[in-house]
Amino acid sequence: MPEIFPRMSTNQRPRLNTTTEESGGDSSGILDERILLLVFGSIQWDIRALCATASVSRKLRAVANRLLWREVCAYRAPRMMEALTSGGSSSRIGGGWHALAKLLFFCSGCESTRHFRMGQSCPGHFVKASRFSKTSGRSFLTKKCRNDLLYVSDPCEHPRGSGADDDLGIYRGVFRGFMKSRTRACLIARQVELEERVRCPFCGSRVWSMTAARLVPRTAAKRLGSQDGGLEYFVCVNGHMHGACWLIPLSSDEAESDKEVDGDGESDDDGGDDDDDNCGTRRSGGADGIGVRNGPAA
Repeated sequence: MPEIFPRMSTNQRPRLNTTTEESGGDSSGILDERILLLVFGSIQWDIRALCATASVSRKLRAVANRLLWREVCAYRAPRMMEALTSGGSSSRIGGGWHALAKLLFFCSGCESTRHFRMGQSCPGHFVKASRFSKTSGRSFLTKKCRNDLLYVSDPCEHPRGSGADDDLGIYRGVFRGFMKSRTRACLIARQVELEERVRCPFCGSRVWSMTAARLVPRTAAKRLGSQDGGLEYFVCVNGHMHGACWLIPLSSDEAESDKEVDGDGESDDDGGDDDDDNCGTRRSGGADGIGVRNGPAA
């Protein structure tokens, strides 16, 4: 079985509860955290099984929130988690590990907003696999904020049916240490108001519209394969990002030239299986993509 915490130090690991006496003498072992770790490790941290387990009782939900969601994130995207948690207290996971796990495995869907109009809402759904890239993340940051660390997924493509030229692309991301980020400082300095009708689909917190804040660089549309004015994204107070765009169909020559958009030769590949990603990857996203699979490998 793969190592549960491949890159986390001993003092970062939660203390395990291996007794059930405090919970009323239950001898089934279902609340023994070491047993739960072994069970979920044996099924490669299947996200659906974990969701079902967390919904059984309040006690299991508490164990999932304290330990299991963190474990599934560390197992599925170890390098991404290492990057997000490095830096001490400034890299605290905003919104909790359950919100981050949801961000990794759930396409949030999309509804019409002030700056992004669509005829029919698109519901959220689990994704089989996702690819997150900090190279793509840099394309969503203005020059003043380029020192922030932001991971962004490839867009999950939703065809609009016959007669529609553009597909709907839905993407998501997460900042490291958002409370101390330049992006948050810019939002505060510009006195950008929080949206009244939009909430973060991952943690439920209030969000800023980066379009309303005029903090959407042109490189974002270029990275996504959209056009200026054809996208919008939000950042919540915990540093989760979600957004949507209209994806322009690309020729093979255009897709090849797009690989040179961000020119960062950094390699951080986590061995993700992009071919199994049912969120069709229209844009390559750079060399440092991190593949996140949902469910046991075939």
